[in-house]
Amino acid sequence: MSRVAKNPVAIPKGVEVKLAGTMVSVKGPKGQLSQALHPLVKLSQSDGSLRVERQGDSPLARAVSGTTRALVSNMVQGVTKGFEKKLTIVGVGFRAAVQGKKLNLTLGYSHPIAYAIPEGITIECPDQTNIVVRGSDKQAVGQVAAEIRGFRPPEPYKGKGVRYTDEHIVRKEAKKK
Repeated sequence: MSRVAKNPVAIPKGVEVKLAGTMVSVKGPKGQLSQALHPLVKLSQSDGSLRVERQGDSPLARAVSGTTRALVSNMVQGVTKGFEKKLTIVGVGFRAAVQGKKLNLTLGYSHPIAYAIPEGITIECPDQTNIVVRGSDKQAVGQVAAEIRGFRPPEPYKGKGVRYTDEHIVRKEAKKK
């Protein structure tokens, strides 16, 4: 069995887990998430923890059991603590601001970019060059951060663009005469 799948997922106080057929839904103080389970995997709930059991011993069942355990663990963590990604904007005149349900970006193009913030995600701009994406769904937070970064990925010569705060850009040397 997968080493990841062997570990049970602890359910903290204030979190409610419902198992209905091939669906698992987790409800907590930061929201509610649900996920469809693969037919080769079964979840069982006992004394404050969830265990993943696989149906069969095929390589796919082993792989899916570890993935399912990680997804359920992320759901539990998301509804209790939440997830966040931090982005930094580097470049002269590049800035970001949140106005209502839109993130307005000025990234050196001839037009401003208005990004509609999806449901379940909150975006904050503590200052003009920093963006914080928060939410309870890890996948959605990562996707939104990647879409924002995709508007102007960092370029290798000057390092201008939108980057993750902990991202290191490998710089290239300019052409020599």
